[in-house]
Amino acid sequence: MSGQGPVTGPDGLPRCPWGLESATMTDYRTYHDTEWGRPVHGDDALYERICLEAFQSGLSWLTILRRREGFRAAFAGFRIAEVAAFTEADEERLLADPGIIRNRAKIVATIANARAAAELDPGELDELIWSHAPDPDGRPVPRTTEDVPAITEESTALSRALKKRGFRFVGPTTAYALMQACGLVDDHLAGCHLRDAA
Repeated sequence: MSGQGPVTGPDGLPRCPWGLESATMTDYRTYHDTEWGRPVHGDDALYERICLEAFQSGLSWLTILRRREGFRAAFAGFRIAEVAAFTEADEERLLADPGIIRNRAKIVATIANARAAAELDPGELDELIWSHAPDPDGRPVPRTTEDVPAITEESTALSRALKKRGFRFVGPTTAYALMQACGLVDDHLAGCHLRDAA
């Protein structure tokens, strides 16, 4: 997909190429069309996205999408206050849960991130993340996948800000993926039917 522009799907709509992985795989298309790049607000909702992006590190996003309901069930719907109260017994339960990615470091980070988020005032996580949204007119609209960065100054700053508050698995690349997923940036390609629709 390197350097590729929008691809027209069986429904006649042009999409970012990753949003049309194959005619039989609708997970990417549904996520592309209904979530990716749309503004997400609320501490719990943003905490969920931080966690999912961390679990995705080194894996296919499709793996995460297909286990998303399992993650929600395992992590109390990503309600910060509840996950922050998880114990070592919960860690062991999660390590045995086939509905999620059973990676100890990522499970421990998810619980630690809930505790870090719980230390913030209500709304502060939302405010912190959105304070790093770049000027939407500050860079050209991406035309191909090569025009979409993996890291930006803003994602590097967001990563630093989250780490300073005790968050883990939030490097600049993960922070940028979070920014894309939550609508802080619009990386739908020029010509994608969802460009500027969020």
